[in-house]
Amino acid sequence: MSNYQNVTPIQIAQAALTTSYATLYTVPTNPTTPTRTYLKDMDICNTTAGALYVYVSIVPSAGTASSSNAIFYNTLVPANSTLQWSGTQVMPTLATLQAKGSATGLTITVSGGEAV
Repeated sequence: MSNYQNVTPIQIAQAALTTSYATLYTVPTNPTTPTRTYLKDMDICNTTAGALYVYVSIVPSAGTASSSNAIFYNTLVPANSTLQWSGTQVMPTLATLQAKGSATGLTITVSGGEAV
């Protein structure tokens, strides 16, 4: 059983969001030891003059983004501002980070670490 002591800090994702869920990151596979990814920080920037809503989900392998796996669901990002989140979420092997906005104008940056 792995104790996940080898953690490599990474920028997990950086993207402009659209109005459809897009996969921003997939936890890699390792043939000998399961990989886990730790989400630590997330910034969602609204570059428009109007309020927008963001949806972010940690989706299990072969799953679909929905309210049942959401980190943010219909969450308001005020005009010309940044929503910041810090914490710890663990993503298992082959899980995906998926996100969308209510309109174009949102960018997302996610940091964390990969552990094997």
